[in-house]
Amino acid sequence: MTGLEGLRAPALPTLLVIPTGIGCEQGGYAGDGLPVARLLAAASGSLITHPNVMNAAALYWSDPRIQYVEGWALDRFAAAQLALRPVRRQRVGLLLDAGIEPELRARHLQAADGCRVSLGLDIGPVVTTELPLQVSLGCGPSGASWGTLARPDALLRAGERLRDAGASAIAVVARFPDDPDSAALAAYRGGGGVDALAGAEAVISHLLSDHLRIPCAHAPALSPLPLDPALDPRAAGEELGHTFLPCVLVGLSRAPDLIAWASPASDQGPDLLRPESLGAVVAPAGALGGAAVLAAHGRGVPVISVANPCLLAVTAEALGLERADAPVLAARSYSEAAGLVLALREGLNPAALQRPIPALAER
Repeated sequence: MTGLEGLRAPALPTLLVIPTGIGCEQGGYAGDGLPVARLLAAASGSLITHPNVMNAAALYWSDPRIQYVEGWALDRFAAAQLALRPVRRQRVGLLLDAGIEPELRARHLQAADGCRVSLGLDIGPVVTTELPLQVSLGCGPSGASWGTLARPDALLRAGERLRDAGASAIAVVARFPDDPDSAALAAYRGGGGVDALAGAEAVISHLLSDHLRIPCAHAPALSPLPLDPALDPRAAGEELGHTFLPCVLVGLSRAPDLIAWASPASDQGPDLLRPESLGAVVAPAGALGGAAVLAAHGRGVPVISVANPCLLAVTAEALGLERADAPVLAARSYSEAAGLVLALREGLNPAALQRPIPALAER
């Protein structure tokens, strides 16, 4: 151990939330939140975040300081209903939608084989649903994306088969509808729209995680799109190949185990990430109404509200979140948010970094 390492403050477990399907300027595309996650992982020493932040289709980044936790489980961790146990390896079962055409199915199996051979991931078994899942996409009044599937029962039965066959995590690939000529897709590829797939993906992964209580994440199966020379750089990661599966397999390969949590007195080992150890939550300023943010704030965890424009305006002021015992700290960027996380990690009062500083007054 070097002298600098000896002076380093203990890790401050931090939750990074960038909600899915609401058009966030950073994190609204596949994997464009990854640099934010890497920065906050360095500042905190321990970051918990969800697939929407980490998934970049054929691109990915593995960092032992980052815990890859599906949104349903992330909400339960923030509410002190689950703890997270870091692992060296998960056995990732592959769940395929019966609605995927033979050639597209083969492409996904080849992607999984590539991850087995090149990355050494433990993948298998493979199970196909008894019936097509029949995913449909929609858009809410706010413009946020959402979706449904006609056969959730087929999804859950296939997941149970994988779990019973020894899979400790599950990657789902569902056939999503192609709409290459839609105005929404053109806007998204041009950098001005919302991820139309994200809402339905969240429905699938939440449903399976809640039912099985093991790490789950989703990759959509789609036909390749024609070349767009004017493609926004944030969308480029999604157009590198025939599948979005590699990032999901990498993320799940070391996703933490989900441990039911009763009380801080529970003895589950020294490596366990306990809900009461959570030191901060970082989320977009206009999207503070999610279950994870509200649960953590209700437990007195500092919330860092970041200027990251999106479709929503669910701010701290709108929610009445300002409390002396649970501060909401405003940051103009994720770089500034990382500085606030580092201040909290070092035991500094963030107010000491602001100017002017009012004088103390006796009450």
